[in-house]
Amino acid sequence: MDAELREFAVDLAAPLETASGTIERREGVLLRVSEVAAAGVGEATPLPGWTESPATCRDRLDAAKRRLNDDDPAAALEAVEGAPAARHAVHLALADLRARQDGVPLYRYLGSVGRVERVPVNATIGVGSPDEVAAAAQGAVDRGFRCLKLKVGSGAVAEDTERVAAVREALPRGVALRTDANGAWDREQASEALRAFADSDVEYVEQPLDSDDLSGHADLRRESPGVGVALDESLRTASIDDVLEADAADVVVLKPMVLGGLDRARRAALRARRAGVAPVVTTTVDAVVARTGAIHLAASIPGIEPCGLATADRLAEDLAPDPAPVESGDIAVPQDDGLGTDGPWSGGVDA
Repeated sequence: MDAELREFAVDLAAPLETASGTIERREGVLLRVSEVAAAGVGEATPLPGWTESPATCRDRLDAAKRRLNDDDPAAALEAVEGAPAARHAVHLALADLRARQDGVPLYRYLGSVGRVERVPVNATIGVGSPDEVAAAAQGAVDRGFRCLKLKVGSGAVAEDTERVAAVREALPRGVALRTDANGAWDREQASEALRAFADSDVEYVEQPLDSDDLSGHADLRRESPGVGVALDESLRTASIDDVLEADAADVVVLKPMVLGGLDRARRAALRARRAGVAPVVTTTVDAVVARTGAIHLAASIPGIEPCGLATADRLAEDLAPDPAPVESGDIAVPQDDGLGTDGPWSGGVDA
């Protein structure tokens, strides 16, 4: 087995505001593993506040590379334990390699039964006036999206309520509306928002409270049964079992880069499904390798809800052509062997 590393950087098309700060560029490391006339590629794109630091990620990948070159994949995975972005790269590279050797698309290797051609995705509407967000929502519907997620929590709850109502009014019947507060509210504000959003038939509010407040999210679910609660940031530190035991979520938002790989994200998704909690797959605004891996993950989960995977256009440029374009509110799942992309290895910086 032969392993190689390459560093890369891609600029975002526009700065992205997150709970952990503003992101303007994504930097990471590609891992290529080859064996018996086949090769697999993985991506580690660490995100401050969500994963290990870039320096730690690189150190762990160096250690994993040595073990892979010694033909010891199990030891390579041990070397990246506790560093989720690095582990994501190692697992994805090995899974891509094995799927290519088996002659199946990655989603089939992950456990899907049967052919899956498309995964439903949501459009994301950012902050703006009621007229601006209504116009953006209408534009998304015109492009075929059947599920929209509106960012809330940047102003007063009354302002958010007005914006949510404007979006709902702009949507035709049957289009789902979600909101994402990124942990912006205290319990009183969150209760007020969920009660108000019920009038606009909001499907759920993502991360209404601080990520550590599992009991508060459980209370919100009991107080406001008309609007669901989804947890995203909470899964940085809480396990899926912690979330389920606390009865804190109707939906869990799973980021493979944060959870440490497609395998762990898929186990969390199936564990949640068995408990009656819906899984949704999203990215951390990754490059094409990790993003395509997340698409295969979503395709491997039967009956997946619309996912936050329509993120390719957030990048000013990518490492290779997108093998999974968005069309009419769905993403096309690559059907080639493995991941469906290996173009990134022609670019980047040897490491």
